[in-house]
Amino acid sequence: MYSKAEVSQLRQAFWTTFGQYMAPVPSAEGMPTNWINYKTGLKHVYFRMQADGKRATIGIELTHPDAGIRALFFEQFLALKTLLHETLGETWQWEPETIDANGQPLARIYKALEPVNLFSRDDWPQLISFFKPRMIALDEFWSNAQYAFDELR
Repeated sequence: MYSKAEVSQLRQAFWTTFGQYMAPVPSAEGMPTNWINYKTGLKHVYFRMQADGKRATIGIELTHPDAGIRALFFEQFLALKTLLHETLGETWQWEPETIDANGQPLARIYKALEPVNLFSRDDWPQLISFFKPRMIALDEFWSNAQYAFDELR
């Protein structure tokens, strides 16, 4: 087992490494992008990458506190499902209702990689290879799809 400090240090080291690896990659619109803290421009719509000692996930999380509005956002993503999967080049999991690690309700669309261990530096190339193309594809998808959400802003 790792101490809390070691877990924090390894987590920070991985995300710093990933950020440095992605820094030279421009967005689909040719702009510099903070890939780790990606801004969708929509409140309560996030592109999130997460990893721990067992698995890694990348996905779209819809966190609006109002369940009805969250469902509207999810329905809009469902309308764009074909475009999303074509851009990603793979099929992702769709969860209209779930709970996050803090007990908060959300909807999400995601892909998971198991088994993989963020705390093993030997797994970092696999994690980077998992996150990088999918994050770039999400950005490409969003550069085309974000306008479909204008009425929900």
